[in-house]
Amino acid sequence: QVQLVESGGGLVQAGGSQRLSCAASGRTLSIYAMAWFRQAPGKEREFVAAITLSGTTSYADSVKGRFAISRDNAKNTVSLQMNSLKPEDTAVYYCAASKGDVALGYASLYNYWGQGTQLTVSS
Repeated sequence: QVQLVESGGGLVQAGGSQRLSCAASGRTLSIYAMAWFRQAPGKEREFVAAITLSGTTSYADSVKGRFAISRDNAKNTVSLQMNSLKPEDTAVYYCAASKGDVALGYASLYNYWGQGTQLTVSS
């Protein structure tokens, strides 16, 4: 099994920046692609960004140019640097890990999920 623990959420003003981190533990050799999803109140969970083991990335159109995903394979961590934050970025952010190595935005491709961290962007 793999455990994912997110950190870095909080309250930030619009236009500000925040960095989320996710630490993986357990059977980490089974992890290939990692991703961030988010879920706002009353909305479905949506894809934010993903990264393969070799560093290929993909982003949702809504965050492209503002967010950057990165990973440290030696430390089994993935991070999400978020800049120019908007109130509509407010959501619970989830870290996800896949046994496959494609940076796609389909939640069904991800085998492991964290508990989520709340990010609130005030206007």
